[in-house]
Amino acid sequence: MLAAAGTAVGALAACEPATGGLSSVAVSVTTDRTGTSTLERIGFDVRWLSCTATLDDAGNSSPSPSRTGAATVDCQGETEAGQKITLKGKVTEERSGRCVRGDLMARVDGKIVFEATVLGNCSATPSSSPRPTPPGSDPRPAVTVTVTVTETADPPGK
Repeated sequence: MLAAAGTAVGALAACEPATGGLSSVAVSVTTDRTGTSTLERIGFDVRWLSCTATLDDAGNSSPSPSRTGAATVDCQGETEAGQKITLKGKVTEERSGRCVRGDLMARVDGKIVFEATVLGNCSATPSSSPRPTPPGSDPRPAVTVTVTVTETADPPGK
């Protein structure tokens, strides 16, 4: 099940435009990954975090799925200790799953734990290899799917 979730995220990312502006899917996935990493680096054990992003229209009537401008991101989650996590703000740039730039604030149980203008490593070199397309796949945009997986280990001796 966990492998299927990873495959679904990879398939979604493969349908995203490589250039030309922000994508709500790319912003939400990258903010989820980099936000989780940042929270864990500062000492919170993240049980789960789920992000959504909405592109700000700002008068843009283009039907394109990616635009320049900003995206509003809203993440909800929980620590292993049961504390509520929120990560919200505006993202003005997303770089190939490596980082997001903007104005972001994270709270754990209502207390601000970080404010950031960058999450991730924006100076990392992007992969030069193209994203593989599975044989027989259709390169049309995919439907956004959120998968939440909860695993419980069997007690010893079972």
